[in-house]
Amino acid sequence: MRLRAARLFDGTEPRADPVLTVTGERISDVAFGVAAPDALDLGDTTLLPGFVDAHVHLAFDASADPVAALAARDDEQALDAMRAAARTALLGGITTVRDLGDRNYLALRLREEPGPLPTIVAAGPPITTPAGHCHYLGGAVEPTPEAMRAAVRERAERGVDVVKIMASGGRLTPGTRQDLPQFGEDELRAAVEEAHRLGLPVTAHAHAPQGIVNAVEAHVDGVEHVSFWTEDDVDTPSPDLVRRIVERRIAVGATFGLVPGPGRADTEGIVRRMPKIVGNLLELHRAGALMVLSSDAGITDRKPHDVLRHTIVMAGELGLAPAEVLRLVTEVPAWVCGLGGRKGRLAPGFDADVVAVEGDPLADLTAVHRVRAVFARGRCVSRW
Repeated sequence: MRLRAARLFDGTEPRADPVLTVTGERISDVAFGVAAPDALDLGDTTLLPGFVDAHVHLAFDASADPVAALAARDDEQALDAMRAAARTALLGGITTVRDLGDRNYLALRLREEPGPLPTIVAAGPPITTPAGHCHYLGGAVEPTPEAMRAAVRERAERGVDVVKIMASGGRLTPGTRQDLPQFGEDELRAAVEEAHRLGLPVTAHAHAPQGIVNAVEAHVDGVEHVSFWTEDDVDTPSPDLVRRIVERRIAVGATFGLVPGPGRADTEGIVRRMPKIVGNLLELHRAGALMVLSSDAGITDRKPHDVLRHTIVMAGELGLAPAEVLRLVTEVPAWVCGLGGRKGRLAPGFDADVVAVEGDPLADLTAVHRVRAVFARGRCVSRW
C-alpha cells in the first residue's frame, strides 16, 4: 500500500508531496515528489506519526462519575467498555496508549486482542496504600519496603510493561488528599529497585510537593501530573528539584488537556490552580526536562479518550512551537513508553501508524481535530 498526501511532518519540518509505502505492518519507504499512480491520494492532508498518549485509563469511561460506572460493571462488561474507549482513542488518531491504571489487569487482556485497537502499554492496577488513591482497582498494599517489592514482583509475573505507583492522593478517591504523600522515599525506592532489577520502569502519580520529592529521590523513571498541589494553592518547585528531574531524565507527564466547556473538572479547584500548574510545567520544559503531553483520559467527562487532540491545541496556545508540540505527542512519548525506534516517526522500519489531518498543523494546530484517516500497524481503521 502507498499513501500520498500534500505534506508529511516527522519531527523536524514539513515536506511536500510525500509518498509513504507500507509493507505489512511496517513503513518500508518514504519518498517525495515521485510518481505513484497506484497510491491512495489523501488530498490536502498532512501525514503525521500516530499520536502516543502516555497516560490513559481505559477502565474509566469519561462519564460524570467514572468510578461508580466501573464499580457497576463486572470484568467482562468493563472489558467491553475499555475496548470501546480504545477505539475512541484510535479514531482520534491515537495509535498507542499507555494505560496507567486498570482493574484486575484487564488492560493486559485487551493488549493481546487483535485490532483494530491502539497498541497498548499496560501497568495493571496501580500500587497504592490501603484505602489510598484508586484502592478500588485492587492494588492496595501496606506501605513497607517488603510489601512494595512483592507488589512489583506480582506485576512482573503478570506481564505488565510498566509499574504505576500512587505517590500521593487523588481527587477520584474520597478520603485521600492530593496535597499529601502516600508513600515515603524508602518504600518508593524499594519498589523502583525491584522494578529495575526485573527490567521494568516505574512512573509515579504525584500531585503533592513532598510526593514529587519522594518519587524523584527514589529515582523513578517518570512522574505524572506534577502539579505541586497544596491544600490551598500550588507550590513552586525548588531549583534543586528541577535540576534533579532534568539531570536524571525523569519523564514528566503533563496531563492538563481538557475538552472545552463545563464539567466535573470545574468544581474541585482545578481551574483556579491551573495557571500555576501549567506555569510550573512550562518552567520544567524550559529547563530541559524530558516532558510528554498526555491526557489522563477517562477520569472525567471533560477527558474523553480522544482528548489528547485538545492537549495539543492547548499546548500551542501556551506558547510551545507546533513542531515541538507534535514531537511531545509522537516521538518523545514513544521513547518514554519503551517503544522508541518502533513508534512515533514516519520512517522505514517503523510501525505503519499514520494519521492524516486536513490542512497543515505546523501553521494551525487545530488541524489535529480534522482527522481524515488513521492507519494502525498498516491497517486503515478510519477514512473520511
